[in-house]
Amino acid sequence: MPLVTFNVPAELRDDRVAGLCDAVHDALVETASVPADDRFHVIHRHDPVNLRIDPAYLGIGRGPEAVIVEITFRMGRTEHQKRALFASIARLAKARAGLSAADVMVVLTENTSLDWSFGGGLAQYAPAPDAV
Repeated sequence: MPLVTFNVPAELRDDRVAGLCDAVHDALVETASVPADDRFHVIHRHDPVNLRIDPAYLGIGRGPEAVIVEITFRMGRTEHQKRALFASIARLAKARAGLSAADVMVVLTENTSLDWSFGGGLAQYAPAPDAV
């Protein structure tokens, strides 16, 4: 169950943001064993004062359309899956949202099954606590 947060420039058109969301979701399904119906996205639009992305960090040339994608999911993906995920997001973001691969920063955060509640005050993925 990934939770994906998109930090995008305020002026990025809605159709391009939707394309980016589709690209990230499809990459997660393709590379990280995420079910197709497991889609939870939060989109934050920022004006230039509130979204500051270095235009040349690590020698990567970024433009004014640069975005930051934060993916939180349960532990268990391999290094190979993570690298494939990054590559797939970059490829699909270009095809679906017209974003340069250099303009897509991705940050992964992992946690455990006990760290998720899908509602009802329950940790649905966590093993049941021992009976007292």
